[in-house]
Amino acid sequence: MVSMEKSMSKKIQRIHQCDSDGRQNDFVVVNMDGALLVERNPFAYFSLVAFDVGGILRFFILVLVSPFALFFYHMVSESLGIKVLVFATFFGVRVSEIKSAARVVLPKFYSEDLHPKTWSVFSSCRKKCVVTATPRIMVEPFLKDYLGADVVLGTEISSYKGFATGFVANTGVLVGRKKAIALRKEMSDESMPNIGIGSSDLDFPFMELCKEMYIVPSSQKVQPLKPSTLPKPVVFHDGRLVCRPTPSKALLLILWFPIGLSLSLIRAFFVCVLPLTLTLKTLNLLGCPIIIKGVQPKNLKSSSEQNGVVFICNHRTLLDPIYVSACLGESTPAITYSLSSFSEIMSPIKTYRATRDRAKDAKLMQTLLSHGCFVMSPEGTTCREPYLLRFSKLFAELTDEIAPVAINVRVSMFYGTTARGHKWLDWLFFFMNPKPIYEVTFLNKLPRHQSCHGGKSSQEVANGVQEMIAKVLNFQCTNLTRKDKYQLLNGTNGFVN
Repeated sequence: MVSMEKSMSKKIQRIHQCDSDGRQNDFVVVNMDGALLVERNPFAYFSLVAFDVGGILRFFILVLVSPFALFFYHMVSESLGIKVLVFATFFGVRVSEIKSAARVVLPKFYSEDLHPKTWSVFSSCRKKCVVTATPRIMVEPFLKDYLGADVVLGTEISSYKGFATGFVANTGVLVGRKKAIALRKEMSDESMPNIGIGSSDLDFPFMELCKEMYIVPSSQKVQPLKPSTLPKPVVFHDGRLVCRPTPSKALLLILWFPIGLSLSLIRAFFVCVLPLTLTLKTLNLLGCPIIIKGVQPKNLKSSSEQNGVVFICNHRTLLDPIYVSACLGESTPAITYSLSSFSEIMSPIKTYRATRDRAKDAKLMQTLLSHGCFVMSPEGTTCREPYLLRFSKLFAELTDEIAPVAINVRVSMFYGTTARGHKWLDWLFFFMNPKPIYEVTFLNKLPRHQSCHGGKSSQEVANGVQEMIAKVLNFQCTNLTRKDKYQLLNGTNGFVN
């Protein structure tokens, strides 16, 4: 009764009525689903984890039980719906794998689903707390690392000897009054939040602990915030799925999977057995269009007639050098930094592994140049987002005959790259997309005055080539390296044994 009187004494306003100015000393607590995020249904994020930790089989099981989970979630009990999703997603999975997926897979998709007005208020406050019915293990890395949340209160899952049991901990799912209880337990009476933001009447118990109460109405359709406006954009991420799987998209993906697998094997077979002169036409017939821009070099010999040309491209998938060779119309060897033995066997062009030993790698490049041309990516690893990693400068020290190549790839279902998964399946997942598009843009050879011969340092040359490619693709240059990527995503140096 007292609680009801308190809530009635405070006016609950809509989120657009909340002024974000002058909040530098305020403390905000916000519900994640439907308030901080536009999406109210957490199914999509559970399905991303399910596919990452269990593949298509666990993903299929989750889709089978999702109608019951969504019915419980919306019509019976939010708590029961969450429990069904937790069991189907986590049962028998290593807790370390769940943490890994939460750290490197989910942040990209969460960042694309932020409510712009809620984020404006949330980011302007000094202290930030998020409450959610979703398991804390799934949301905490994103909320703390990318949004700067100080406190995250979510459902806790139970585990046994490092494996998730599929059940929630004794405290239960954090819904309704449990959010208020958890908030009171975490905070003292003197440090209760100034602002409470919820998405439904189930959030009133924790909102009424705050001086100001705001609701994010479900009827109001809003466009999510652009991820590029976040203080810390997501540059690196892993996982195979391109889109956030709604129930309808998840069903479509399952129906497509056996078709895509068969189509992928057919595409890969023809790429491996046909001569490169027929690759472009064949891939176009098989639904893999290649868009070629710029002027393809006709004379691949150096003007000095001593060395060939090195084609410097940004790195989107392991198929980059194959596509460049196909566009050039002749087999051009490639220098790779880390490629599985299976991929090397499958490759229709010769590949040579770089060792990260400067002397050995320089000798290898000089040998290849003395015999003709080769393709390489100085980034040393792929990057999915519109960013370019720092270019290694070694190529600039060895030759002035540099031809930049800008590469972009468009896929709709599966990423053809991975840092934590099986790299030898990269080509399979790429060709499983209904219509994977490769765009290859040949730029003019680097003028001699922009090379080391013209007085520039090797790092200046490498940075210049990086900027040229970035400008064509409308990408952003970074100083991030291969080591940065693999340390973040996998905790390794990224080399395949």
